[in-house]
Amino acid sequence: MDERNNIRGGNSPQRLAAEATVSVHRGTPINTDQYRCLMEIIRVHLCSSVVKSPLFSASLRLCGLILTFAVAALAQAPTVEKIDPPNWWSQSTINPVRVLIRGKNLTGAKIESNNPGITAANFKVSSNGNYLFADVTIRENVQIGNYTLKVTTSSGTTNVQFGIFAPHPQYGNYSGFSTDDVIYFLMPDRFADGDTTNNDPAKSKGLYDRKKGRHYHGGDLQGVIDKLGYLKTLGATAIWTTPMYDNADRPDTMEVYPGMPETTGYHGYGAVDFYGVDEHLGDIAKVKEFVKKAHDNGFVVLQDQVVNHTGPYHVWANDPPTPTWFNGTVEKHLSNNWQKWTSMNPRATYQTQKLNIDGWFIDILPDLNQNDPEVERYLIQNTLWWIAHAGFDSVRMDTLPHVPRTFWEKWMTALKREFPKVVVLGELFDSDPALLAYFQGGRRGHDGVDTKLDTVYDFGLFYPIRNAFAQGQSVRQVSQMFAHDWLYPKPGVLVTFLGVHDMPRFMDEKGATAEGLKLAQTLIMTSRGTPLLYYGDEIAMPGGGDPDNRRDFPGGFPGDGRNAFTTTGRSAAENDVWNYLSKLGQLRRDLEPLRRGRTLDLLDEDQQMAYARVTDKEAVIVAINNDSKPAAVNFDISMIKTIAAGAVLTDALGKVPPVRTEQGSVKFTIPARSAAILTAK
Repeated sequence: MDERNNIRGGNSPQRLAAEATVSVHRGTPINTDQYRCLMEIIRVHLCSSVVKSPLFSASLRLCGLILTFAVAALAQAPTVEKIDPPNWWSQSTINPVRVLIRGKNLTGAKIESNNPGITAANFKVSSNGNYLFADVTIRENVQIGNYTLKVTTSSGTTNVQFGIFAPHPQYGNYSGFSTDDVIYFLMPDRFADGDTTNNDPAKSKGLYDRKKGRHYHGGDLQGVIDKLGYLKTLGATAIWTTPMYDNADRPDTMEVYPGMPETTGYHGYGAVDFYGVDEHLGDIAKVKEFVKKAHDNGFVVLQDQVVNHTGPYHVWANDPPTPTWFNGTVEKHLSNNWQKWTSMNPRATYQTQKLNIDGWFIDILPDLNQNDPEVERYLIQNTLWWIAHAGFDSVRMDTLPHVPRTFWEKWMTALKREFPKVVVLGELFDSDPALLAYFQGGRRGHDGVDTKLDTVYDFGLFYPIRNAFAQGQSVRQVSQMFAHDWLYPKPGVLVTFLGVHDMPRFMDEKGATAEGLKLAQTLIMTSRGTPLLYYGDEIAMPGGGDPDNRRDFPGGFPGDGRNAFTTTGRSAAENDVWNYLSKLGQLRRDLEPLRRGRTLDLLDEDQQMAYARVTDKEAVIVAINNDSKPAAVNFDISMIKTIAAGAVLTDALGKVPPVRTEQGSVKFTIPARSAAILTAK
């Protein structure tokens, strides 16, 4: 009696048995504990007084039926759908590597290898049996090749392939980027269509439509490969593309806009597979080919990565590998409030930071929980895998302030341990230089964390540049922003830019002209930091809000009426801007101070500014007139010891006649809306 009462009570065995009964009814697997509890209930039921009841035979038949279904459910063999990562390399700083297997009926699973050089341990299975975590150790002398991992449960065995590849030929020598570089940023889907066979692939039919701004337009990695010569002629030395991750194979009916009942993942930021390549762009072999050919042409390559979130259609969204894989669930989660400054507020409580850190973007992008140790390990390994596998030189990291700062320190530590020369460029979309400086590595914040991040975009400078050179406001605000350089641990390596894919283009600013664009280009190509060019800005391409700011590059697609990749395909106005930018690139290559010199501000007027870039051997003076009329300027250069008294300075842009220094000063007139780059050579 006591035993029967215990089983019928609301304790754990009873709940397990109840769960098992529901699972049997649904035809879904049950685990061993559930099975045992269910069998105990059957035993007690059969041993009770019910055997004396006229209903005994019916009860017996019911118990037999339950037993039959339970055994059948329990006996289902394991299956494997995916393993992340699919391979790893010898001599890695991460060993063992933590693998994540997705499948079915993995409860109680263990892994064995067909080679003694590979062993597995520390198994963990999700409660529903759909995910298996394991540490895979790679012995130092293991041969390069593909190996079979045997996944075994009490109900059967299945195999999954796991590859071991050799260290990349450039192992330990990935170059990163520096202030010697000019970064060209492009969206592959909108740049050039080099392979029309992947425009509307069978895997994701119906997502290609060039008439729709948020559908795939056909650009791909082959198109980028085909245009490497163009980029080289322009003067770019580094290439950053939007993410190559595999995105959803179906229309996105969650992120919708007026007149757009569906969108797609053409931009790459809604990953459904962090180890896959979107079929519209190519495959992993094409990624490797792109990186190699870029290297062969003298480029460094930045990979765009995302660790903050997945796409809404990732299988994890409704079936996470751990209960804490995401911050919240599809049904119940916070929405991001974009209050990034809370990350650096010493008075902020966790509650005031929570929406910014744990909230889902636009209320639909599942927010990864980097405080979950399994998530942390997964994301770190994914970063290293891409670099090692494809040979990327640098990483552009998305959405810095929406991820815990503690994660960045761990992530950067692991990255630099494996690839010391790789440079990370972090995105923090905010105009506050204090916040930008707080996330650049090299200094611990009040939270005790040093993110160790190499550099960030200079969003602080972005807005004054637009205000001054597009809208005609005072250039003093540019100088005022430069005055905040003292906040940064390393201001000299900030990445300066006129625009990226998240805002209207420069030419869509009120009052923007080609002359203003050229002045803005002059500033970013001659001031401190590493300049970045957004595709199309070299031809003064217009474009409003998303997706208009992501127009197809003219000539990159079949049927285009003209080809702006060529001189003859560009208008006179476009060629003027293109040639000017190309000239700036040449001067930056030829004049070391423009790339590596320290900066001295020489003139700070309402519409005129001048500064010098100085090394121990030479100096370059840059003067800018943002006014609509010529301006006479006069400023002291006596502190520049590399310019001799009486030296004649020549304008490399040809706007100002030769200028002789007199008594440590220079005096000359700059034409309206123009700049001069003066050297003593």
